[in-house]
Amino acid sequence: MAPAAEKPKQLKNPRRAFVKKTGKKLVRKIASFQAKQSKVPDTPKIGNEHFEFLSAFTDNWDVIRAEAQEVLKFRNNIPSFHEISPDQYRLSTEQNWKTFVLYGFGQRLEKNTVLTPRTAEILENVPNLQTAMFSILAPGYHIPAHKGVTKGILRSHLGLIIPKDREKCRIRVDDTITAWKEGEIFVFDDTYEHEVWNETDEERVILLYDFDRPMKFWGRFLNKAFLQIMKLTAFYQDPKKNLQDAEARLEAAIRQNDANFEKMSDPANPA
Repeated sequence: MAPAAEKPKQLKNPRRAFVKKTGKKLVRKIASFQAKQSKVPDTPKIGNEHFEFLSAFTDNWDVIRAEAQEVLKFRNNIPSFHEISPDQYRLSTEQNWKTFVLYGFGQRLEKNTVLTPRTAEILENVPNLQTAMFSILAPGYHIPAHKGVTKGILRSHLGLIIPKDREKCRIRVDDTITAWKEGEIFVFDDTYEHEVWNETDEERVILLYDFDRPMKFWGRFLNKAFLQIMKLTAFYQDPKKNLQDAEARLEAAIRQNDANFEKMSDPANPA
């Protein structure tokens, strides 16, 4: 058994621990109300027929995959999930789960999306988009069982680069198991317990994005208020700063790559 991941120093702050504990209690109290306000089924997986915008992703999945492949050329500059969000240290270890973020907390990351213009354009049609990223899972990695923060947000997965033995690359949401397939998309409620396995020797890449659950007025009102409060905490501020740093590193890597290519192409500088 692998040793337990060490908690990052900033997470040991007593004030932060108190905010996290209090927040969890609040989330549990409002979850049942959000479920009653939902305009879509309160089930672990939710049928695609409830979301008209999904077809744009399946119609253009090969274009999105091509842009993901461009991103993977800079694999060494893509941060692991816990490097962006320290609270994920139990789920993301070493370089096993990398995340290339396109949208964070409702805002487009302009420097990152230079590499993914078409994907970003399609994402703009998702109502109340919160977060979007290419999720890159290493061969043989297992993401332990965990739950999301709020029932007010739903999650979608679009398969892009999936191992040949795809039945061994799967996600469990509650008691429903789904193996990813290239070009296929599904939506689920990540407040249900879920975990992921990639029991192959190949990398798995998907487009993962979160958006507001369709709800009645008071559900939407409560969700907006909850997210505004979240933005005042370290759970928002830390990832925001880390995303800015990651964007800057990638921008520098792209500039260096372009400079190297120009140098190689210059007749005055033969190899």
